[in-house]
This record gives sequence, C-alpha cells and structure tokens, in this order.
Amino acid sequence: MTYEISVGPAQITVNLGECVLITEQDGQVHQPSERGLFYRDTRLLSAWTIEIDGKPWQLLSSAGISHFACQVVMTNRALPIDSGEIPAGSVSLTLSRILSQGGMRETLTVRNHNRTAVDTALTIAMACDFADIFDVKSHRIVSRGRSETSWAATEGRLETVHINQTFRRGLAVSPVDDLPKPVLVNGALCFPLRIDPQGTWTTQLDYQAIDGDVRQPPSDADFASGKDSAQAKALDKWRAQATRLATPYTALQQLYDQSLDDLAALRLPISGNDGECFIPAAGIPWFAALFGRDSLITAIQTVPIYPDFARGALEILAHYQATGTDDSRDMQPGKIPHELRRGELAELGLVPYRPYYGTADATPLYIILLHHAWVYSGDKALIETHLPTAERCLEWIDHHGDLDGDGFQEYRRRSPKGAENQGWKDSGNAVLYENGDDVPAPKALCELQGYVYDAWLRMAAIYDALGEGDKAATLRLKAHDLYTRFNAVFWDEAQQFYAFCLDPQKRRVMSIASNPGHLLWSGIVPPERAAAVVKRLMADDMWSGWGVRTLSAHHPAYNPHDYQLGAVWPHDNGFIALGFKRYGFHDEANRIAKGLVDAADRFMSSRLPEVFAGTSRDDSPFPVQYLGANVPQAWAAGSVFCFVRAILGPFVDVARRTIFTDAHLPDWLPGFDVYNLNVGPDITVDLRVWRDGKATRVTLLRGEGVDLQHRDFAAGFDHAAIEPSAVEAEKRP
Repeated sequence: MTYEISVGPAQITVNLGECVLITEQDGQVHQPSERGLFYRDTRLLSAWTIEIDGKPWQLLSSAGISHFACQVVMTNRALPIDSGEIPAGSVSLTLSRILSQGGMRETLTVRNHNRTAVDTALTIAMACDFADIFDVKSHRIVSRGRSETSWAATEGRLETVHINQTFRRGLAVSPVDDLPKPVLVNGALCFPLRIDPQGTWTTQLDYQAIDGDVRQPPSDADFASGKDSAQAKALDKWRAQATRLATPYTALQQLYDQSLDDLAALRLPISGNDGECFIPAAGIPWFAALFGRDSLITAIQTVPIYPDFARGALEILAHYQATGTDDSRDMQPGKIPHELRRGELAELGLVPYRPYYGTADATPLYIILLHHAWVYSGDKALIETHLPTAERCLEWIDHHGDLDGDGFQEYRRRSPKGAENQGWKDSGNAVLYENGDDVPAPKALCELQGYVYDAWLRMAAIYDALGEGDKAATLRLKAHDLYTRFNAVFWDEAQQFYAFCLDPQKRRVMSIASNPGHLLWSGIVPPERAAAVVKRLMADDMWSGWGVRTLSAHHPAYNPHDYQLGAVWPHDNGFIALGFKRYGFHDEANRIAKGLVDAADRFMSSRLPEVFAGTSRDDSPFPVQYLGANVPQAWAAGSVFCFVRAILGPFVDVARRTIFTDAHLPDWLPGFDVYNLNVGPDITVDLRVWRDGKATRVTLLRGEGVDLQHRDFAAGFDHAAIEPSAVEAEKRP
C-alpha cells in the first residue's frame, strides 16, 4: 500500500531566497493564521481574498509547480443577475504566481465558458499587518509603530508602508505595464469585467517588497514564461552541476532527487567578497535566514555534491564572526554566529538576533567544514583565505568554549533572551537528568568534545599543508589529551555508554540519547568501545524502526511527539550512520539508511521533514508527522547524501587524484551510479556501485587520470583527519 503522509496543514508553500509565500490550497489567506507573504522575517501580506461579484470562488485544483511558482484553478458558484443567473461552473479563474527575490508576480486569467457575454467584477481584498515572524510563529501579533496606505489611481498602485523608529518595510501592488488596471472600492482592488462568449480576460499584478527606502525590482518573468525565467535557469544550472544518482531502487531515487530540489529552494543569495554567493537557509517557513550551525552542517553534508555551499558558508560566517563581547547576544571574540534575523524585532533590539551567537558547536564546526572543503577541492587558497577566521575559532574554543578551564567545552547563556540550550538539541527541555529534571548550566555536552577533537586534528592537517609543523604538533597533542581525558570522564563502564553531558558538578548525566552517535562521526571513540555504542543506539528503546530516536523510550520524559525528547531527526541519523561506517559497522549504517529512506517514501513528495515522531514502526505502518516541522529543511534534505556516503564510503585524495571507497551494498539496494562527483578543481567522475555475488564492487565509468582504490576504513583508515596529500591516516591515539 502506498502512503502519502502530509506534514502540517494542507496549504501551498513556495519560496525564493528570503521571500516566502504560504497560502491556503485555493491561494487565499485568511486570518488568524500563520500564512502570508513574507520577506526578510516580516509578513508583508497577512490576508488576501478574491471574489467574483462578491461571491467566493470554488477550488478545483492547485499545486506548487516548483519551489518558486504555483497555480490555482477555480470556478464560479451560481451568480444571480437581473435576467436569471450565471450558472455555476461556467466561469473559471486561473491564479498563477511566480516569486522573485523581492516579491511576486501574479497572473489572473478569467475565462467565460458561456454562450453569452458576462458582465461581472473581480475583487481582491488585502491586508498588511507587517508582523514579525517571531510574532506570527507564537500566534501573538503585537501592533508596533504605524502603517500608512496610499493609492495612486493613475498607475493603479496600492502601497502600504510600516514605520517603527529606524525600521521601514512595505508592500507595493500594481498592474504590469499596459494591462488592465484596477479601481479602488472599499479598500479593495476591483476589476470590472465584460467577457465575450468563450472569451478570456487577463491581467498581472506585481507585489514588490519595500525595504527601507528601496522598492525591490519587479519580477522579470511571469508564470507563463517561467521555464525561461532566471529562477528556472538557476534551478536547471543547479541540477546540472550537482552530483546525481541513478538507481533502480525507486524510493532512494525519489528521495535523492527531491532533496536536491529542496536544497536548490533553500539557497540564500548573500553578497560576499567575490560577488553573490549562496548559503543554505535553515528551513521553510520559519527559518528562511542565515543559521550558523544549520548552514555548516548542511555544507558538510553536501561538500561532495555541491561544494559552493561550503564556500558560501565559510565566507559569510567569517564575515559575521564575533570581534567583541556582547552578553546580550551571547557573543565573544572568535565565535561563529548562530542566527541572523532582519525583521522589526531584531532591528530594534527586542530580540538578540542581529546576529545572535548562542551556539556552542558552530565554532568548531567551522573548522571541520573548512577541512572538508579543502579535502574535496584541493584548493590551498581556500585554507589560506580562511586561516585567520579558523585561528580565531581556535582561540574561542580555548578561552571561551571552556568556561572553567577543565579542558572540556561547556555552555551557559548570558543573554536573558538567549537560548538555554546551545547544542543542536536547542529546545528548552532538551537536556535532562535521568529523572527528567532539567540539567542546569553550565553543561558539557558529549558531542561538543568530539567536535573539538575532530576540529583540532583537521586544523593540524591544515597547518601541515601550510608549513606550520609546530602548530600542527601542538594541536595533535591537545587532541591526544582531550581524547584521553574524555574517554576517562564521559565513559560509563556499567552502562557501556557515554554520558549525555556533564552537569555543573562534573557528574555524568546518563540519560540515554542519540548524542553519543556523533562521537563516532568525530572519531573520539576508541575502536574497542565502538561496538557497545552502536549496540546501545540500535536497541529497541532507541531504534523506532524509522530511525534513531533523540531520547530513549525508557526515559521518564520520553515523548515521541516532542521536538527533541524522542522524535527522529534525519540529520542526526545521517551523522550517526556516517559514524557507524567510520568504525566498520556497515550493516547498522545501512539499516539506518533503510529506515529513513522508507520513511521518506511514505511522506508526501518523498521529502524528509526536519523532524518526525519517534513512534514505533511496529505500532504503525507509516511515520507520524511532527506538528510544526519545517519542510523543506536544509539538513534534513542533506541527510540522504550522508546515507549514500555511508553505503559507498568515498574519500577523495585530490593531490594523488585517488578515490578510496569501502562500499557495502545492503540487500535491499541492487546498486547505483553516481554522476558528476567532485574530486578536485574542475574534475568530476562517474562511478558505478554494483553487487558481485556477496561482494560489492565499484568501478569508474568516467574519470581519466583518476585512480580508484578500496580501503577498509575499520582497519585504521581514518579518512576524517588527514590532509589531501596524505594517503595513510594517522592512527588514533
């Protein structure tokens, strides 16, 4: 049986850059709701309805055609006229929309299917509340500042502007060129219509965001020409450049293709030193913004697939790296930002997101991404350019990440409006003692220690490449010391598992959670302990059948429908699968991949949401949605690339033009081809992965001058801590 589990209410969502449109299925927006047209964290359009002769239309069909365009087809209900009525279903309306970076173009087409002419009126009523996205999300709309509306009858332009101190944002709505213009009736746009028998009437409206004193340019394309638009060409270019997958296993193919398109939709254009670059926005609808952790993790996931995300993330996050101290924003020198917002609350300082720095993991993750990007590109200029940023990250880790000088990373918020929890599990109730009570700050999460260990080893490899051998040796000694102390302090021999965190008294918190799976990804786990970690994560209380839960079902606070107290996060599972692969647990890595691929196959459009419920697969044949999950969401879309890498196990040594693989096909996957895999500057290859009896084979389909070798990663090939010019890995301490 085929399932199509929807996530969230039935609605249409399209986005492009910082512009997001969310409507009901008929293209309208009624209040109260979370819907509307958003730009830079401000809801420009809070209500939008359309009527014919004062009567609502009846929906026939609607769909999002792409991530930036949608169409709605409706028909009339019976309309009374002096001579009788216009029959129901005899007049149709096609409402077509295409987003631009700063607004939307809307095409309205009315068709008369009668044998007689129709005299009627089309009316569009709108409202602009200019609510900040934080207010919309909390369902608490606060009226601030003042708003003013002006009407330019000659141009048929309706313009509303909101002003609050230095903040100014607005929306201008006007017809395109010489197309029919509206009149203003009771505050609504009204188009008087006379349509001949079997005739058609059409017009177009531009919705242009106003930011400060700048009105954003109108769209350069309408829906009809959408295939030739800049938006469509950008999507085609993305698809052509990205690494592609071809497999007879339909569920994996559909998930991979959808994930590529989702990441295309989440590209956030930001001006950098070398012109416009792209960084992944965190998710739609709430996080069409710059997020440090999310952007870094997504870039790490996609380095072999789309290396420009890594370049964009490194450049933009370096630009916002903290240079001073501001406790109101949890900011210290060298820290990588967590979240940048551009709405009214942020600009006026009512929330700390301008940007906010309350993340304990983004700073070491920056170094990890820099090494990943260098390894897969072989571009030495990349590490030379970002070396100052990386060194400031190292200083923050030493002087601010370690709050009490014990050699471990802890966090504690300083801002009263900041986040209580500052790891990836950042909900207020995410870090709990074994009895379900909140762990107070400072908290030393286990995965933070793994990230820093990994970052130090990767930075050592960077220093080696730059001829800084003494600095490299110092970092390796620090990594060795952290490795030793971490495994002495965080490991619980009785439970054969790592502590979730240390509390302020340095006591181990032994709540069983998914976090130790990231330790395998980081390589800080001794090989002799890896089996115990894998076994515990795959036990029935942690494994739902769809994925590894964030928290054990045996924990007293477990709730499969809570954000991070038992739900399943695809990106979390992606890193866990890579960790399993790193230590040679191929079957377990493939089991995680199968669970998430099966879940995606049951979600609408084969799309993995940000998070879904941790309910057991034994209790239900389909995954259960988490209310409020972002779809699409960047690191959820990026997780499929982790699963493919966990199966294939590729590592690229650019300097020697060599690809190392440790491929293990699961029984459920007959094989796949990988096209356009990046293996260096302007070098791509095609691979085939296939089964030969019980063995898995990998062959090059295209790649002149590139060598392909098999390496058993579990036998000491530590591919995450070496430089491109080295083939043999350093042994773990």
